[in-house]
Amino acid sequence: MNRHNGSAYAAWAVALAVLLAAPFIGLYPVFMMKALCFAIFACGFNLLLGFTGLLSFGHAAYLGAAAYVTGWLVRSAGFSPELGVLAGMLGAGLLGAVVGAIAIRRQGIYFAMITLAMAQMVYFVWLQAPFTGGEDGLQGVMRGHLFGLIPLQSDLVLYYVVLAVFVAVFLGVIRIVHSPYGQVLKAIRENEPRAISLGYDVDRYKLLAFILSTMLAGLAGSLKTMVLGFATLTDAHWSLSGEVVLMTLLGGMGTFAGPVLGAFTIIGLQDLLADRVGSWVTVIIGAIFVVCVVGFRRGIVGELLAWQQRRQGPRG
Repeated sequence: MNRHNGSAYAAWAVALAVLLAAPFIGLYPVFMMKALCFAIFACGFNLLLGFTGLLSFGHAAYLGAAAYVTGWLVRSAGFSPELGVLAGMLGAGLLGAVVGAIAIRRQGIYFAMITLAMAQMVYFVWLQAPFTGGEDGLQGVMRGHLFGLIPLQSDLVLYYVVLAVFVAVFLGVIRIVHSPYGQVLKAIRENEPRAISLGYDVDRYKLLAFILSTMLAGLAGSLKTMVLGFATLTDAHWSLSGEVVLMTLLGGMGTFAGPVLGAFTIIGLQDLLADRVGSWVTVIIGAIFVVCVVGFRRGIVGELLAWQQRRQGPRG
């Protein structure tokens, strides 16, 4: 067990060292920031799907909502970057509380369909609202100064700010899952009727998990707007909800590093193949999803952990 923990800590230390050195080893900071934003998005989604067992088909709605809220407040209302990001995160959490209060009354496919339907309603709000720019999106969002002191115009400076936020989110998710609250979430995932029989208010636990997940999605959307300088309808489209499901399943649902690896893999493939195969990139990613579901049902990290357990089993 100690050896397993030691190897895990070593792997995380190496990954952190690579992320710290990324701008200096030829990795484009804007691409890395975009990947880190989607890694935050996937970590939040994994908290809901991997550790609570709730499949949301409309999680892009919260990323898009936060992206628009942050973009408009920073560009038009003169908010500072940190206040804009905080407002976007809280806005996504408030929207998640409303949707979650409706959706958690149902289970399985009915829960998923309700989240998808509500997300489509939110999408059409952003399409029709006058302050969102419609199909053109919200353009010209300035980065400004963090806390009035740190200039974020530099990609390098902003990269390390986004990296710090990602590390905090990653450690926060680990802390939540290992807390007594996280153990109840896993009990609900494994056997909800038994959790109810033990006296837990299951709906309240699931609603809180849903809100936390949507707030992390909102944080990802707000940071993405600050990085790229705009928010568009793509941020709230249902296809993005499908991508975060793919990221989580490809990396390994119910693991900590899996969604991060899945996010970097999908964003990397999109960036690499976009100029070479055009619209066929969607077909390629779809084929990868099929291969993952058929051949690697635990995901990349899940299969590696299962292989390690099988290898250590006879020795134990």
